[in-house]
Formats: sequence, structure tokens, C-alpha cells
Amino acid sequence: MKSDRAHALRGLYAVTPETDDTARLVERVQECLAGGARLVQYRAKRIDAARALEQARAVAQACRRRGVPLIVNDSVELAIAAGAQGVHLGRDDVDAASARAAFPEAIIGVSCYDDPARARAAARSGADYVAIGSMFASRSKPVATRATPAHLAEAKRLSGLPVAAIGGITPDNAAGVIAAGADMLAVISAVFDADDVRAAARALALLFTTSHRNDVRDQPRAV
Repeated sequence: MKSDRAHALRGLYAVTPETDDTARLVERVQECLAGGARLVQYRAKRIDAARALEQARAVAQACRRRGVPLIVNDSVELAIAAGAQGVHLGRDDVDAASARAAFPEAIIGVSCYDDPARARAAARSGADYVAIGSMFASRSKPVATRATPAHLAEAKRLSGLPVAAIGGITPDNAAGVIAAGADMLAVISAVFDADDVRAAARALALLFTTSHRNDVRDQPRAV
């Protein structure tokens, strides 16, 4: 199971926008998956509990058909009820150890904002990955504290875990974030607000293929 988690934790991490239109949400998630998203997070801060469960279950089904894990933001209970594969925790949620006790097989992520020390603590509590950001100005969180590439690199060093970069990421600025050590790009607007969701997802997903090729090209040849 651990190797399966590690395999999933690289690439485009699509985070759903807030909407009441479940059918439209699922349609856009399907397009995002077709474009190459490797992980999806269902995020709903303002939707009522019944609608959130309906949406999370529908998104989980779409992800399951593609073999892509669904992570639910904030709520271990919703993640379990929806049939998701994991949960993402913020500073006001339970800690990773408590989430693991309730949901043993979960992929558990923890928001660390601009604080690499939180990443080290998250790793010790049993997290599978950590998130650093906001890396850039973000429409989703316009007043969020800004993180830097140095914060991201330090979080990765201290935790030893895959790191998701989040906040204002676009195809124009994503390459530098990957170069700083990001294993995942957690993206909302640049994908889901695009006229062509599939193409937008593909543009970001392909950055990891390009990055991998560059890494290989930079290696010395065997003699």
C-alpha cells in the first residue's frame, strides 16, 4: 500500500472548486482526469453536508473509474462515507495520527503553509505528504500567507515526504516550483476555470514528464 501511495503522489493534484452544480463538477473532474491529473481533492467549505456527501461520492466514482485516488479536504468522516482514498488536513482539523487511527489505509496530507517545521511534525504523526503555499497570489485564498521555494525545499528536507505546492500555480510559473522540489502541483483555478479543462490539465501534467526527461538528460552517461 505504501508503494501505491508513493506512486500516486507525483504530478497534477487537481483541487475542486466550490459549486452547487454536481453534474457540472463531475464533468469537469472527468475532463481533468482525462488531461492527466494523478490525484484529486474534493474541497467544499460552504456546501451543506448532504450536498457535500452527494458530490464527494460522485467525484469518488469518477476517480475510481480512472484509477486515481480521491482525497477529501478537512473531514475524515466525509472521506470515509464517500469512499475516498484519503483526507487532507489543515491547522484546524485533527492531526495525522488521529486521522490514521480512524482511517488506517488513507492517504493523509497536511497543510504546512509557509512553515517547514509543520512538515517535520506531520511526518512524525504519520502523514503521507505535506502541502506548502500559497506559492503565488491566489484567487481561492487571496489573503493567504505566501511561501517561497526555499520553504518548499526545507519542508521536503525536514519531512522526507512528497511535497505538494499550492496557491496561484499556472503553467507559466509551475516549472520553477517543480525545480524547487515540488512533487505535486495542487491547482484549482488554472484548471477548473479554463475554457478547456482537459487541455489545461494536460499542460500542467506534462511539466512532470518534461522535468523527468531533463533530470535524465542531466545525468552522466555510463562509460
